[in-house]
Amino acid sequence: MRALQRIKVFPLLAVVLLTSPRLIGGSEDGLLTMGEILGLKMDADWIVLSACNTAAGQGAGAEAISGLGRAFFYAGTRALLVCSWPVETSSARLLTTDIFRRQSHNWSLGRDKVLQRAMLALIDGEGHVDKASGKTVFSYAHPIFLAPFSLVGDGGAGNPTS
Repeated sequence: MRALQRIKVFPLLAVVLLTSPRLIGGSEDGLLTMGEILGLKMDADWIVLSACNTAAGQGAGAEAISGLGRAFFYAGTRALLVCSWPVETSSARLLTTDIFRRQSHNWSLGRDKVLQRAMLALIDGEGHVDKASGKTVFSYAHPIFLAPFSLVGDGGAGNPTS
């Protein structure tokens, strides 16, 4: 099975771009299509689709979750963390890594609470610091950095033995 090291998600094309086969060796094409996801049998507490617009359905009047997101539910994930619009890269990285750091330290804490606490930490954090001057350029407390993220599905606690 290929490594699920996601680089970028293209929800309108219903494909996940994985680590390039040239980097990791292998014969796969580096793409995980919606059809391939539907063929997976997963037992996943949650999947993070942190690229831009992963919550959006395709076109006006479309369903609230992209076909890619629905495919992960059909394959067996219990929850998705998705984005409703383009996100700033550094804050998204800080948020998602903090989410999993927090959950790895306390599996009894629900995904909803883990997300909430990671968002509060981002709000209270130092923000974006200019490396040259060491000064904070802007704070991540603005909703533009937090509001795109939504937890869809089961917000309960994870299971470290699954």
